[in-house]
Amino acid sequence: MWQWFITNGVWILIAVVAGLVLFSLLRRWVTRAMEKAVPKQWYEPLKATRRIVTWVIIGFGGVILTLAVAGVIVSRYGVDVTPALETVGGWLLEHGILILVIILLSYLAYMIIKAVMPHMIDRFITVRGKGRRARAELTKRSQTLSNVLTHTIGVFIVIVAIFMILSEVGIDITPLLAGAGVAGIAIGFGAQSLIRDLMAGFFIMVEDQYNVGDVIRVANVAGGVEGLNLRRTLLRDLDGILHIVPNGEIRVASNFTKMWSRAHLNISVAYKEDLDKVMVVIRKTWEEIAEDPDWSPFLISKTPWLLRVDAFGDSGITIKVVGETQPIKQWDVMGELRRRIKKAFDEEGIEIPWPHVKLYLGQSQIESSLTCKACSHINLPGSKFCSHCGASLTP
Repeated sequence: MWQWFITNGVWILIAVVAGLVLFSLLRRWVTRAMEKAVPKQWYEPLKATRRIVTWVIIGFGGVILTLAVAGVIVSRYGVDVTPALETVGGWLLEHGILILVIILLSYLAYMIIKAVMPHMIDRFITVRGKGRRARAELTKRSQTLSNVLTHTIGVFIVIVAIFMILSEVGIDITPLLAGAGVAGIAIGFGAQSLIRDLMAGFFIMVEDQYNVGDVIRVANVAGGVEGLNLRRTLLRDLDGILHIVPNGEIRVASNFTKMWSRAHLNISVAYKEDLDKVMVVIRKTWEEIAEDPDWSPFLISKTPWLLRVDAFGDSGITIKVVGETQPIKQWDVMGELRRRIKKAFDEEGIEIPWPHVKLYLGQSQIESSLTCKACSHINLPGSKFCSHCGASLTP
């Protein structure tokens, strides 16, 4: 046993220790090499890329070291590993390195597209929409388009890389491509709704119907757009419920926040009020909000449009008020306007109506009822005191 250890075991131990030392040195060398290879301005944006590339190189080197150590160990047992090493080494040199290069180049291509695409889309959309649309809206559109295009191109890169790797492994991809074509036709007939969703999503993006961050109503669902791709739209309503709407189900899309929004209120006052005075108070209240530094950035119209006396209601007269606001700010402006109008009406003594009920007792009962001399209130027959002011009634 001791003789065998001196003859073979020492070499096995040396091979294992040498492999561990070389692997440790490989890790350190690759890490330093990646830090020097990447420019400082790209160091943080490509942090994830550097980590993956580093571990791929380390893993590939670790596999080679492991095979070398295994070859030394097996050879000490009298097994000739030369043919196996030549076969494995030849395959790695002929195909393995190329497969590694395909994986690295595919990943680098995706990461470059992911880093460059947002800037390209943002520049293109900003140039086309400059002077016509708000910067916030342009940003939402560029983010939506860049995400969709990046993911679509990423899927294409993955498919191409898989076919190239299969070709290097020795698998004939010609039948796969032919089968994919036939399968595509079969899937096209069986997945018409999916194709309809994709086509609808494509036209939604091309026509810029809405983007992530807009408030819309589609398929009888209203909410903020949290996600958008070629297949579906994600909406979250005020209750926090996330609605997933297939794009093919969208027939009419109502966008509440496209370029600008509108505050629209119907304000009712009692019939006895002076409508000219009421309109002056409403206009003054809006203009005060427009001058408030906390609210003026939300308003486009510095004075409202008092369109008309809109209706004679059961309890009061309705005045229609509208004004333009920044996108998605109309609800905040309307809430603040209602609060200030209520306060202004109280200060001016303007009555906000409520439902009234007029009780008719019949002619005979009215004639026999008692009228209070103090407040002229008509009381029911048989009353001794006024139900309104409490004064004593005289027959």
